[in-house]
Amino acid sequence: MDQKIKIGDNEYDSSKLSDNGKSILASLQFTTQRLQELTNMQALLQRAKNSYLETLKQEMLAQKAGYIIED
Repeated sequence: MDQKIKIGDNEYDSSKLSDNGKSILASLQFTTQRLQELTNMQALLQRAKNSYLETLKQEMLAQKAGYIIED
């Protein structure tokens, strides 16, 4: 089964690439995968940050009001 690569509007057969082309393709695939992992990590960290901010707001409100607000 040949892998097809789409670049722009054109589709290419990866089995016809030179060894150098295959090496570049592997680097491109690695880079794409790593970027996706970092995007996922960024989303996760943003959610954690938002949660910490909300918890901090609740803590400050509890101190101001004199009681603890919990879920």
